[in-house]
This record gives sequence, structure tokens and C-alpha cells, in this order.
Amino acid sequence: MPQLFTLALGLLPWIPAFLCEVTTTQELVVLEGQSLTVPCHYEPQYASYVKYWCRGATRGFCTSLARTDAPHSANPAEDNLNIFDDPVQQLFTVTMTNLKEGDSGWYACGVEIGSILNADVVAFKNIKVIHGLSVVNSQVSGEEGSSITIECLYSERYRESEKKWCRSGDWSSCRLTGSEGSYEDTSVAVSDDRTRAFTVTLKKLQMGDTGWYWCSAGQKQISVHVLVTPRPTTTSLTSPPTTSQSVAHLPPPKSIIKESWNSHSHIFESLLVCASLMLLVGTAILARKLWKQHKEDPVLREVKEMKARISKHPGDDDHVVIFLNKDSHSDHMY
Repeated sequence: MPQLFTLALGLLPWIPAFLCEVTTTQELVVLEGQSLTVPCHYEPQYASYVKYWCRGATRGFCTSLARTDAPHSANPAEDNLNIFDDPVQQLFTVTMTNLKEGDSGWYACGVEIGSILNADVVAFKNIKVIHGLSVVNSQVSGEEGSSITIECLYSERYRESEKKWCRSGDWSSCRLTGSEGSYEDTSVAVSDDRTRAFTVTLKKLQMGDTGWYWCSAGQKQISVHVLVTPRPTTTSLTSPPTTSQSVAHLPPPKSIIKESWNSHSHIFESLLVCASLMLLVGTAILARKLWKQHKEDPVLREVKEMKARISKHPGDDDHVVIFLNKDSHSDHMY
């Protein structure tokens, strides 16, 4: 039992890390010379606690770089770092600017608990600062006749390099920024801000412009796919429509009849059911009458034949009485 109690005390400082942990993205990649903002979410009970940003791969060896109770560092070399807490949204953000390759490594968002029994709540992430080229959107689309803009980002070491925009597989299509940092003609414009990005604007798009292209800075290239969609066909009227024009745009009679039938279909269904029931009842009554008439016909025929025989030999003093027995279908004459 003492061993279990000791184990429980040893695990107690780590319980908040599992139940009320800080959450953030695990890995981020950013180009050298650019900025990065990291959101760190925390549980509501930590709204009034001090938050911090530290560098290190473990909880015990994480060097604090910024704190919410001291957002501005006294070290001028760390002016590229800023931390801001928003208790209403239950998150704090860390912004790092002008990143270098040496800034790559493990960092952590932390909430300072300040208790001997409870460890700080932290979430680790790996930041990679690379040099090279990237694009904001690798797939862009635009309507025929319109314009679209592609933004190509590059790291600091390619700031003075010549930038290119080329169609994939066609070296003769390349457009270079040159010494002025820009290029423009009737179909494309390329502009380099000489800091971290150059933009490409494709003008008056045509269906044949659909395809693969690439941005280039120095020896680095990155692909971009451009999709041009057809322009929708519209009919514009310069004058109010006449009566004949209005009639021409009315829905066809077939659709109107169909809508009318659909709107009153339940009435027709009710009438059809009633008519079917009446037909069945009438058929049953008629069948019963025919059956009864068929049953009585033999007796009536015999009575008529007897009457016919008597009428041929009438007597002055003769009296005829006819007894009918319906059950046996027989008759007696006296």
C-alpha cells in the first residue's frame, strides 16, 4: 500500500497535462525571413494564469522566451517575438518575425500553474525555418476574359535573385523580372517587392491559358496550376420587352399542365377511389338480381305454359286452380 501511495503522488503533477492540456499544431514550416504566428488554446480555468512561450524539447529544459506578464523583452535581440493573451477566446498567440534557419527547433506553449504538486500545462511543437520558394495557392482559377494573381514567396537569400514565370515545358514562354524587378506585357505582369514575394498577374484570360506553370527564384522552382473556366452566356436587353417577347419567355404549356396536375393530383385520386367503390357495389347488386332472376325463371316458364294449354280448351263451367311449390319447383292443377 505505501508503494501505491508513493506512485500516486509521483503521477499527481502530470494529471493536469492530460485532463486540461494546451493544444496547438504540432509542426510548422516557414520560409527564412518571414513571420509566423502560433495560436495556443487553453481550458477556461486557466484564463487568469500566466502564459509563456519557451524553447526546448522537454518540460524541464525549456527556456522561457516571452511571458504574458512581461510581453516586452529587455533583450533587443528578442524584439522579433511577441505574445498576446485573449481570455475571452481562451487562447494566446505568439508571433515570431524575421525568422532565420537557426530559429528551427522545438518550442512550447505553456500555462504557469505555480504549484508544487501540479506541473505547468504545456504543448510542444516543432518549427522548421527553411530557405527556398513557395506559393500561397498552388491551384488558381479564373473566368475567361478576367484576370488572376499568383503570389510566389521566397526566402531572404533569394531576395536579389532574378525571378521568372514560365509555362511548364516551354522555356521560350519565361518572363523575367530583370534588373528593375518587374515585367509586363498585354497578357502577363510580374512584379518583385524585393523583400519576400513576387506576384504574377495573368490578364485577359483565354481558354488556352489553362495548364501548368512555375515560379522561379534563383535555382528554385515551384509548380502552379491555372484553370480557366468558360464565360457564362448572358442576353442583355436594350429596351423593355414587348408583349410578344414576354410571351416567348413564358414557361411552355406542358410544364403548366404538369404543375396543375401535380397540385390537384390528390383530388383526382380521391375521385378515382370513390368511382371504383361505386362500380364494385353496382356490379354486386346487378349480379345478385341476375342470380335471383335465374333461380325463378323455371317456375315462371311452367306457369306460362299451363296458362297457354288452358286457353286452348276453355270450358264454361271449368275452374282451374294452380298451386305452386317454389321449393320443389313443381305445380298441381285441379
